[in-house]
Amino acid sequence: MQNQTHKALVAGVALLALAAAGCGSDSQREQKPDKAALFEPGSDISYTKYGKDYPTTTVKDVPGPCSYESISRKDYSGQTLRIISHAVPVMGEPTQLHAKQFEDITGANVEVVNVPFGELYQKILTPLQAGQPAYDVMFYPSLWIGDMVPYLAPVPKKYLNTPGMKDVTKAYLGVATWNGQVVQYPVDGDRHYLKVRMDALADPERQKEYKAATGEDLEIPKTWEEYQQVASLFSGKDFDGDGKQNFGSAEVTKRDDLMFSAFISRAAPYVKNPDVKGGVFFDIDTMEPLINTPGFVRALENMVEAKSTWPPGGANFGLGDEIFSFGGGQTLMSYSWDDAFIQAQQPDSRIRNQVQAAQLPGAEEVYNRDTKTWDKGYNQAPYFTWGWTSAVAKNSSNQAMAFDYLCFFSNEANTALDLTIGRFGVNPYRNAHFDAAFWEGQGWDPEVAAAYVATLSGMEDSTNRVFDLRVPGVNEYMSSLANGVAAALAGQESPKQALDAVAGEWSDITEQVGKDKVQEAYRNVVKLEDNS
Repeated sequence: MQNQTHKALVAGVALLALAAAGCGSDSQREQKPDKAALFEPGSDISYTKYGKDYPTTTVKDVPGPCSYESISRKDYSGQTLRIISHAVPVMGEPTQLHAKQFEDITGANVEVVNVPFGELYQKILTPLQAGQPAYDVMFYPSLWIGDMVPYLAPVPKKYLNTPGMKDVTKAYLGVATWNGQVVQYPVDGDRHYLKVRMDALADPERQKEYKAATGEDLEIPKTWEEYQQVASLFSGKDFDGDGKQNFGSAEVTKRDDLMFSAFISRAAPYVKNPDVKGGVFFDIDTMEPLINTPGFVRALENMVEAKSTWPPGGANFGLGDEIFSFGGGQTLMSYSWDDAFIQAQQPDSRIRNQVQAAQLPGAEEVYNRDTKTWDKGYNQAPYFTWGWTSAVAKNSSNQAMAFDYLCFFSNEANTALDLTIGRFGVNPYRNAHFDAAFWEGQGWDPEVAAAYVATLSGMEDSTNRVFDLRVPGVNEYMSSLANGVAAALAGQESPKQALDAVAGEWSDITEQVGKDKVQEAYRNVVKLEDNS
């Protein structure tokens, strides 16, 4: 397997694009007859031969069309599969690992290009828009679907009928679907939820201190106001006795590294009113931006206040920083993707089985944009955010090999192992993953496993959910939002001023992309949110 360096990336893309320019879906390579299988059904599967950094965990190969046994029958010798993915480790490392395995068992030559997040969008989309697909397989954030869909090959029926695909949850199959057709291959299930150090919350001394300061019992925060109150009490103290300062909250705050998702998590319970239909980010009928309405403004005010609870450098934390800050025991709480929780649960973690998952904090009132008033009463809104996905280029001449690779990547054995490696960024997306017994089998205490599964399955069951803005131009919209949030966090503008500016930019982006085009795409998002 060839892993091209960043310095050679631009030249490599150009060469690959030229080579691929004449290759369309009408010129698919003829498949060779199957060869003898290299694995027995139900073989033991482990990653240990591929590096000492992989756990020694062994799982069974689950029989089926995507299994090691089935894929090892394929003969792709003399053929080259080209893949683009995110930088190592998040999604980039499992892409490389499974490419090497696919080479070993099929004889294919697999070339993987790993690209930093800030460059991934253009590196994928520019050749596709030019009609010169440089890659057969692409890994990217699922919210880019609105821009990607014209260039994607629909997932063939035989893959949709595999046991693994049929077990994908309704929410994540919806994320992979556009206008009723599955065009993305599910490999990950991302959502935001709360993570808490329960050893600290259970400390009798901390409980007495909190009771004296607030008059309330110290519990897992149910609202963002409580989150701030708890984080403030613990911040700057050595609450775990290791001789080092701890802090209240680790959050993704780096402007060009998914900060917008952190802000939307904070905004969700203030803006997703269960009694108001028709859009969270826009009014679906008028396409007027809602990003500067009172619910979003209050969330940004809260986020500005939270700065006092962040670790040193916390105002510029990327996802990796957040993972290791909470997962390494520096902070009491965080609220992004699974990765930080899985990192805390690694076998060598000093806080293993001392953490707990819970739903995102809610709010005691939610804004009603129809009545222009606040509706009293507790409100909570799960946020299904981002999520890595994969797809095959419509103009790839290697579609059979490409879909077999994705089928193999996501088979039950690989996924069972990938889920346990925090840095991989592969999170639960099948119903089978919501089984506490599976996680107990990884060494998790029953209470930790039960709370984790209840949190994730509860999000699936909720009817008051927020999804990403999956429309053409989404990168421009989210970049604008990140800039506005960053301006408020830096004290350059008030939260209201910052979001007013974002709303103006969003209107301009909508006009540039095409109002009808964005509106049509946004209807798909509203259907998910309104459960219609």
